Amino acid sequence: MMTDAQLKARDANRNIGAELLEAVRELQANKAARTTTFEPLADGSVRRTVTLANGTVQTQEVLVGPQWQLLAARTQAGLSQSEFARATGVSVRTLQEWEQGRKVPSGAAQSLLKLVSRHPELLAELA
Repeated sequence: MMTDAQLKARDANRNIGAELLEAVRELQANKAARTTTFEPLADGSVRRTVTLANGTVQTQEVLVGPQWQLLAARTQAGLSQSEFARATGVSVRTLQEWEQGRKVPSGAAQSLLKLVSRHPELLAELA
């Protein structure tokens, strides 16, 4: 598992602008250079795997925190931010704040996120 300090150190060396430009070029060329999956783990953490188009695993890391549980739940359910927000009864803005780590969900919301990350089919019932 990566600590906050390790995550910050990793991200300090990234050129986000160059990564975004490359991603836009790939989208315009209609090719997905990589896919990202989020897998909830039994201990509440989330395994993020980035796989290149040729099947090679580029990175795999275990992340801890409610924002990662949220991303795992939403991506496993295949829902957009607005669909997920509607199903869980929060505003899209609140969901965005949580996903970007600017705000932390309350205890009850964290419990709901854990539950739906392990059982994404529950979101259909909530909606």
